Amino acid sequence: METGNNIQTQNPKFDYRELSTMLLDPSIRLNNKIIVPTSLGTNIIKTKDELRVEAAFNSCTFKVMMSTVGGFGVGAFMGLISASMDPQTGIAVEKQTVKGILKDFKVRTLGYGKNFAIIGALFSAVECSIETHRGRSDWKNVTLSGGITGALIGMRAGVKAGIVSAAGFAAFSSIIEYYMH
Repeated sequence: METGNNIQTQNPKFDYRELSTMLLDPSIRLNNKIIVPTSLGTNIIKTKDELRVEAAFNSCTFKVMMSTVGGFGVGAFMGLISASMDPQTGIAVEKQTVKGILKDFKVRTLGYGKNFAIIGALFSAVECSIETHRGRSDWKNVTLSGGITGALIGMRAGVKAGIVSAAGFAAFSSIIEYYMH
């Protein structure tokens, strides 16, 4: 029986092999002198190179570069779709030519791509800065970075446009974050 800190055992002989068999079942293996339980799947200990690569992929620089490239790609696609569906293409010219239409496609694709790349880079840089400063990754980072990005973009048209743009971009960012997580 158990009384306070004194533990009385019924069997004075204690078998350590049996205890080790009970505690360390066959699903536990030794990996680099560390006991790794494998009952919930394999746990792989990462090497230094894997940790370095993971740190590089999680860095702000990499996130901003990927957002810029991804933003340009999405913007270029949107510009291509916009140019292909615009009924005003080539109306100012009497005769439409393939060269003229392709030139309009190029101008719109690059224009939209550049704008989306700037928005993606700005949003990612602001979000990463806020996340680094706060030390947390939650919905507040996305909302704040959306508001700051919207304000910076909207301020080119004035203070009122900056405020409206900040509110709209913050709301849009929060909604996207809510549905993505």
